[in-house]
Amino acid sequence: MRIAYLDCFSGISGDMFLGAAVDAGVPLEKLQTVARALDIEAELVSRRVERGGIAATKVDVLIHGRPDQQPVEGEHTHVPGHHHHGHQHAHDHGHHHHHHAHSHEPAHANKKHAHIHRGLKEIREIIARAPITPAAQTFALRTFELLAQAEAKIHNRDAESIHFHEVGSEDAIVDIICSAVAIEALAADAWYCSALNVGGGTVRCAHGVLPVPAPATAELLQGAPVFSSGVQKELLTPTGAAILRALNVRFDPLPPMTLSATGYGAGNQDFPGSANVVRLILGESARADSDANTVTVIEANLDDMNPQLFSYVQQKLLDAGALDAFGVPVQMKKGRPGIIMTVLAEPAHAELLTSILLTETTTLGVRMRQEQRRVLDREHVTVQSFWGPIRVKLGRLQGQVVNCAPEFEDCRKIAESTGVPLKTVLQEALRLYLASPGANSGNAFKSLLS
Repeated sequence: MRIAYLDCFSGISGDMFLGAAVDAGVPLEKLQTVARALDIEAELVSRRVERGGIAATKVDVLIHGRPDQQPVEGEHTHVPGHHHHGHQHAHDHGHHHHHHAHSHEPAHANKKHAHIHRGLKEIREIIARAPITPAAQTFALRTFELLAQAEAKIHNRDAESIHFHEVGSEDAIVDIICSAVAIEALAADAWYCSALNVGGGTVRCAHGVLPVPAPATAELLQGAPVFSSGVQKELLTPTGAAILRALNVRFDPLPPMTLSATGYGAGNQDFPGSANVVRLILGESARADSDANTVTVIEANLDDMNPQLFSYVQQKLLDAGALDAFGVPVQMKKGRPGIIMTVLAEPAHAELLTSILLTETTTLGVRMRQEQRRVLDREHVTVQSFWGPIRVKLGRLQGQVVNCAPEFEDCRKIAESTGVPLKTVLQEALRLYLASPGANSGNAFKSLLS
């Protein structure tokens, strides 16, 4: 099983992720081709830099031929067809934050060079026209939806009405769509991540000066382990947080693996005493398929709670990172009917989920224990149906597909928007996968149905 591990000891942003991916072997030309095809006059540039004495790849987005940053002396920028003069441009901010006012923009800049504030409708159209696979389109759209939902919650608005810089700015569009292509090229079966260094200090957003992490970033980081190293800069941007959420990374220490590649993606600034980079580590799992891992089991007995609260608490637990949350009806003391609410959690998430149980239910205490579990290796493939792309979840045992299930939420959205019965959409998604070339070999599930 191929594993990707993101070491975010100095945070992460969209351009840092792209830099690490290119440094780890994703062809820059592949990403540049996609960026040029987005109809927003975009170009990706790459240069080798040093951050804290570590050589890294810095990727920037040029919009209308203008870089957000000029390379500093001694750094060489790779921009096919573009030539930059050797002047320096000082920058006093950390990772680029899309809510920032772009104070380095010339006063005489043509209006067509200004950032356009797009919403989800416009983003969907751009992604639909992008020359990328359905799987990459699905990932990019999911990332933008997460950003819009975070902004919508912060500003008490509907996600479809959000037109903030972070959702619709052109450099964010390039970062996220090219990240989707890079993720597909890296072909990892599982993504892991370290605890996240968010930085410190304040950041200037469209609505004023706010503490780090910015509100949208904090919303996207619900359930994630975070810390601050004391650097008074924004180290983790909303785009970086949304990419991690869309990847559904597992927050754990570096798992056992046979190392195959390492990439370093550079942030904008070189901080004294620390390397402002994100590290991407790739390798093959050193554990056997379906090896055991540890989960925390949290339980609470509930016999005096309004049953209407159960589904609300259950969804809140799942949104906060629970692997599963369910209830089992039981007979309590004095003959009272009750429910045992059980939560399965990554050990790193146990404290947060326990707090939710104690504050949102009527229980006076919870039980916690560590258990071993064995899981199938999981991956997603995307089938292209008459109604649009549908993800299909596969479970592999020793390389063979033994379980196959269309993603319910993808099918539900299609059923609701088209009026087609949900069962029909589910059946068609399964049929399309089983008829695909990828299902013809190494598929025990298909042989059971034939």
